Amino acid sequence: MSLRRRLLSTVKGLVAGEPLPLRLVFWDGEVFDFATQPRVTLTIRDKRVMRAFVTGRVDRLGDAYVAGDLTVDGAIEDILGTGIAMAEQLGKLSKLAPLTKPLQWAAAFRHSRRNDAQAVQHHYDVSNDFYRLWLDAGMTYSCAYFRTGTEDIDAAQEQKIEHICNKLRLKPGERLLDIGCGWGGLLHVAAQRHGISGVGITNSPAQADYARQRIADAGLSDRVEIRQQDYRDLAGDAAFDKIVSVGMYEHVGLAKLATYFATVSRLLKPGGALLNHGIITTDPDGRPQGPPGGEFINRYVFPGGELPHLPRVLEETARCGLEAADVEDLRPHYARTLMLWVRRLEAHRGEAIAAAGPERYRIWRVYMAGMAHAFDRGWLSVAQTLAYKPISGRPAPRPWSRDYQYLPGQAPAIAPALRWEH
Repeated sequence: MSLRRRLLSTVKGLVAGEPLPLRLVFWDGEVFDFATQPRVTLTIRDKRVMRAFVTGRVDRLGDAYVAGDLTVDGAIEDILGTGIAMAEQLGKLSKLAPLTKPLQWAAAFRHSRRNDAQAVQHHYDVSNDFYRLWLDAGMTYSCAYFRTGTEDIDAAQEQKIEHICNKLRLKPGERLLDIGCGWGGLLHVAAQRHGISGVGITNSPAQADYARQRIADAGLSDRVEIRQQDYRDLAGDAAFDKIVSVGMYEHVGLAKLATYFATVSRLLKPGGALLNHGIITTDPDGRPQGPPGGEFINRYVFPGGELPHLPRVLEETARCGLEAADVEDLRPHYARTLMLWVRRLEAHRGEAIAAAGPERYRIWRVYMAGMAHAFDRGWLSVAQTLAYKPISGRPAPRPWSRDYQYLPGQAPAIAPALRWEH
C-alpha cells in the first residue's frame, strides 16, 4: 500500500463514527473530503509529513506545522474541534495509543538562572509590537477577570488588576514587589491609583525597557523601579509590605517551588500579604492532561514550563511560614481570555506576521486556542492564592469577610486576635 493510501486509511480510522468536517489536500492538488461540507482544510505540502502522520510522530507534525509544510485553514473553533476529536480517537488505534498519554512539559529542564532567563526571553522577547496587536491596551499577558463574561479584553484586564489590588488592600505609601512584572501594567495602576511605591522584576529585556518607559511617561519613576533580575537575586529581609506574582511561577520549575516561596517569605514584612496567581494542573499526580501537546509547548512556546497541582502550591506556601487565607479558581476566565486573544491575533494576521514572522503567528494561534480548550475542558486551571506572613509567631490580622474584594472603597472590618485573660 502506498504511503498516501496508508495516510488516508489512518485518517478514515480517526474520523470513524460521526463524520468530521475535514478536507485533506495533497501537494499535487489531490483532494479528499471526509464530510459533505468540510469546514477544516488540512494541506500537506511535503511528502515527509505523510510518514510522520502514519507513524504517529507528533513532534514532527508540530515541526511541519511551524515550518508551513502542514497547514490548517478554517475557523479556529472548527480546527480545535476537529483536531481534538481526531486526537481522542488515537487511543483506539493500538499503534498510536502511546500518544494519548500525558506529557510532562519539561521533565529534564534545569532551572538555572541562565536557563530560566533564556526561556523567558524566548517567549516574551518576540516583539513588543507583536504582543501589542492582540493584548489589551495595558499589555497585560495573564488571565483576565470577567464579571459578566461580556466584557472586552480591555475592561476584563482592568478588572483583574483592580481585583488584585483590592485583595492586597494596597494603601498609599506601602512598598509593593511585583515578581514577573511583564510590561509594567499592574505596578503602573497600583502606583497611580493606590499610591504605592514599588519594584518590578522581569528576566525579559524587552519587557523591562517597555515597563521603564511606561513608568517614566506616567511620571512615576521616583516611586517605581523596574529591574531585569532573577527572583533568586533579590536581596534583603522584610523589604516589602505586599508582594504580587502573576503568571510567573510557571517558569520556576517544580523542583524550585520551595526556593521561590522561601524567597517571597524572606522579602515580605511580618503582617504583609502575598498574592500568587498562576496556572495549575488539575491532575492529582501533577501531570498535564488531555491530547498530546506538552512537547510542542515546551519546544516552541514555554521552554522549561512546569505546573503544580493546587495542593502543592498551598503546601509550599505553608512550609515557608505563610498562612493561606483565600483561594480563587479562575479556570473559565482564562478560557475566555485566550479565545479573545486568538480572535484579536487572527484579526491582525498580516501585521502579526510582519512583526514576528509566519512561524510565530502559526505557533501562537494554535497554542492559545489549544490552551483555551484545555481550560474549558478542565485539564488546566488557574488559581489566585492570598497568604499572610505571621507577626511574632501569631497569625496576621485579616478581614472578616471577602466583601472588600468586590466592594472597592469600603474599608474592611479586621478580625482582631482574641484577648486571653489569665
